[in-house]
Amino acid sequence: MHKVALEDMKSRVYFIPVNEADNMEQVKSKLARLVDESRLLDCVHKGNKVAIKIHFGEEGNTGFVRPEYTRVFTDSIAKIPAASFLTDTNTLYRGRRTNSREHKRLAYEHGFTPEVVGAAVVIPDDTLRENIAHIQINRKFIKVAKVARLFVDADVILGVAHFKGHMMTGFGGALKNIGMGCASRQGKLAQHCDVAPIIYTESCLGCAACQKVCPVQAISMRKEKAHIDNSKCIGCASCIAACKNEAIDVNWESGGDVIQEKMVEYAQAALWGKENKRIFFNFATKITKECDCLAKDDPRIAPDIGIFASSDPVSIDQACMDSVNQTCRRDIFKQAHPQRDGSKQLRHAFELGLGNLEYELISL
Repeated sequence: MHKVALEDMKSRVYFIPVNEADNMEQVKSKLARLVDESRLLDCVHKGNKVAIKIHFGEEGNTGFVRPEYTRVFTDSIAKIPAASFLTDTNTLYRGRRTNSREHKRLAYEHGFTPEVVGAAVVIPDDTLRENIAHIQINRKFIKVAKVARLFVDADVILGVAHFKGHMMTGFGGALKNIGMGCASRQGKLAQHCDVAPIIYTESCLGCAACQKVCPVQAISMRKEKAHIDNSKCIGCASCIAACKNEAIDVNWESGGDVIQEKMVEYAQAALWGKENKRIFFNFATKITKECDCLAKDDPRIAPDIGIFASSDPVSIDQACMDSVNQTCRRDIFKQAHPQRDGSKQLRHAFELGLGNLEYELISL
């Protein structure tokens, strides 16, 4: 395996503005224009199988990309004609998306039914060996990546991401949607396993919310304070999300930032062999502090910006981050997560040859 060659020219990132006043039909119309004028779907050929990687949202969350918007993609792909399906993988943490059956049921409850999206929804069962592909990449942290086989088998990967903040990576966009989102549960564990959370006992109220969500029973209560057994902890961050008093965090100085580099190496594995068969759309709308995995309706931390599109996952994330911060006139993600440097994922992805940090923004 060898590094993907980067072109000397800047990558193209297409953009169309969207604001909170736009209704669903207006957003769909803008998205359709973005799809048509960017011509990114030109890489999809007759008879191809397109995996549309999307986040269906956790129960109680409304930040995810609306199912009606995915119909723009599936209808466009059907005209080629080619086949498409919507997909995501199961989570490490406890919740409705831990297993394929409940995950798919929740996706339907959130409106991602075949009737609405115009395609099947496929959640691979990664308890079955045949559904997992082992991809040897021999990178700095990940030697063999374990990703859902359906992404390997697909002719084209179309990543549809909600651009927002993230407690572990600063922000989440195209790279996280693919790197973490295409990984099997074993792959997710490999990315998280060096990230052991710590408890600030002076802030702990002893509510035991963290204990209830821990998937491996690594948390116990001692003198009405939570205690984490690091020998059992898998670093899934469920406890961080569950703590309402922000008494649990990651000791980032001890190497927690490594998760971003691992995530990017997984993104490279999932996209391997698809250098000319990858497409990314980032929705920088309803930009929240945390990701769509949190089972709550997070408020906005920035105004709606719009929808971005590119064949380069690094450039599209860089463009989104730049646009959000320029609009807010400050680094909104650094403000939300002071200990996280989200640009680390971009730099590592560039070093791996996944894309360019420099881009040409083409506004429609």
